[in-house]
Amino acid sequence: MELRIQKWGDSAAVRLPIELLGFLGVALGDSLLVDLRADGVILKPKRRAFSLDDLVALCDTAASEPADMADWGNSKQVGREAC
Repeated sequence: MELRIQKWGDSAAVRLPIELLGFLGVALGDSLLVDLRADGVILKPKRRAFSLDDLVALCDTAASEPADMADWGNSKQVGREAC
């Protein structure tokens, strides 16, 4: 993929095609980390690190019934849990 450097106000800019954003898993408003190398640059999505407290705060405990802990080990995966 070849991208062209263009003038943007008093700066230079490179436009990232939507396909590239999708490949990186980012959207407008997200941040990219720039890793400078001798032979170029590497762009990486900046991912937010969640603490356990952050994740628990996102849970809607009123929307579900209390879990039966005896069946916990028999639950099917719903994401990318480690087995």
